[in-house]
Amino acid sequence: MVSVARGVRERPGRLAGLIREFPRVPAVALLSGAGNGSAEAVLALGNCGVRRIVDVRDPTGWHQLRTLLGRESTREADRAILALIRADLDDVTRGCWAFFEAIFASERVMISVKQLASTLGVVPSTLMSRFFRAKLPAPKRYLSFARLIRAARLLENPGLSVADTANQLDYSSPQSFGRHVQIFIGVTAGRFRHEYSEASMVARFREELVLPHRLTLQTMKLLGASTTASCPSRRASVARLRVFRG
Repeated sequence: MVSVARGVRERPGRLAGLIREFPRVPAVALLSGAGNGSAEAVLALGNCGVRRIVDVRDPTGWHQLRTLLGRESTREADRAILALIRADLDDVTRGCWAFFEAIFASERVMISVKQLASTLGVVPSTLMSRFFRAKLPAPKRYLSFARLIRAARLLENPGLSVADTANQLDYSSPQSFGRHVQIFIGVTAGRFRHEYSEASMVARFREELVLPHRLTLQTMKLLGASTTASCPSRRASVARLRVFRG
């Protein structure tokens, strides 16, 4: 994060170079005052590569900043989950890997097989039948567990209520969220909050939906592709795995 007022006052070339060297790290400019030269500073920050600006002179700006940082944190956590699944499956077909990426790397919370099939470019009935023929759990079960992983992540924040979590994950109501937890985990929403963390839900996802079906997932031609997805570097995978250690 950089200040709009002071972000480019000293050595703007250094700021631009820093942003170029770390393109995956979001740069956010904070507008906290209306001093002279603010407009010019904003333009200069844009020239340096800063693409996000948050006006924190208003309380809604702090909410926007918190949302922005939370979104980036979510993306990093989802990348760590994908790294764990990649380590479980090793070489895997592109179609199968696209399935897991659609679940965990999508910009939106995936809540229906129809949404998932649209993202993958297949007909929903085709997607479900391929999983059925391969004797795999239904795609809906993968979606539901992924959604509950995100729920466990949110509920680790004491400031978020069950109702807040249900709203953020597009459940129709807190009661709907509670029924969802009861069906798939077998506990109440309150017990789910106290007994499950994101890490433990990720472990359960892998134990129930990935590891028992490892050979089938590695070879299934979900999208009709037989080639395997390229494996990320060992260093990147190890770095992401650290998120869930301990």
